[in-house]
Parts: sequence; C-alpha cells; structure tokens
Amino acid sequence: MAGFVWPLVLEHGDITLRPMRWSDRKQWQAVRAANKDWLGPWESTHPDGLVRSVRFIDMLLAARKQARAGHMLPLVIEYRGELVGQITLGNIVWGSLRQGYIGYWIASEYAGRGITTTAVAMLTDHALLDMGLHRVEINIRPENQASIRVVEKNGFQFEGLRPRYLHIDGDWRDHHCYVMTSENLLAGGITRLRPVDH
Repeated sequence: MAGFVWPLVLEHGDITLRPMRWSDRKQWQAVRAANKDWLGPWESTHPDGLVRSVRFIDMLLAARKQARAGHMLPLVIEYRGELVGQITLGNIVWGSLRQGYIGYWIASEYAGRGITTTAVAMLTDHALLDMGLHRVEINIRPENQASIRVVEKNGFQFEGLRPRYLHIDGDWRDHHCYVMTSENLLAGGITRLRPVDH
C-alpha cells in the first residue's frame, strides 16, 4: 500500500475527483433524484427484493472507513465546481493480485461530453501509475453502449463475458469485463490524451 493516498484529489482541466463531504449531501441527493430514471437500469439491486434506503451519512462514513483501510477510493466527479457524478475504485486487493474495480455514474445532462471518459482515465492512471496496482477492471452490461464507449476510448481491453454477474435493475445481469493492466497502459498514462476542456 506504499502508493495509496487518502484523502485524494485529482484534477485535469475542468474536472476534479475528490472525496465526498457531508456538505455534498443536498446536492448529491438532488442530482440522484433528478436522474433516478436515467440511472435505474444500471443500478445494483438486492437479489431478495429488499429495498433499503441508505442514509447519506451512513454511506459517507462507510466509504471513508473503507478508504482509510486502503480498500476503496470513493470520489465525486466535479465539473467546473459542480457535483455531476461519482466514481469509485473499489474492492482494492493488494498482495500478489494488486487489483481494483472502477464503477461510476454521471448526471444525464453531462453525459456524452467526455467528462466520464476523462474521470476514468484519471483514476486508472492514478491506480496503475501512482498506487502501484497491476490491474483495473470495469464490468459493464452489454446494453450500456455509453459506458462501453468510455472504456474503449480509454484503451481498456475486452476480456470476456461474465454471465449473470451482478443483480442489477431487479435481475441477474450479464456483464462484459474490460481490463487495463500496467503493461497495457500507455507510457505516461491515458489522461494526457484527454482534452482539458469539455
């Protein structure tokens, strides 16, 4: 965990990735509520049909605990100072695996502008170049063409199908696995290829 830093702030042009704060609560809840239908098809659900409302403070404290332990980097995506989404490097495993998984969401009005692609590039570069991880995975439903474009633009390699991999939107859903390893990362990282304005 020599390269693990928390709290962490990453910046590239108009985009900032930073830890979530208690003061983000109202804006985060407003963005999530406004984008409920947009995010619903891609959101995880409970296999037993349980619907549980998680309080913002509980989510925040759990994420901070995981971050302090070196198992997660939970960050919000800011665009020109506005909270527009969230990106997480989670399930970080050290030892001989040195791997993490990236998950993200963005508000619909900011989709298709390269913001998510840049955020993924920033966090991937940090994971592989600064933290010393060997592998970053992103698992995406085959129907989610927007997310597939994000990983393809960043040079992630398609590794294969994971049948019925995660419980999403009320059922077990297939996912495509995309991977970036330290050997496949461009020299100097992929963020430098992303524009600084969107």
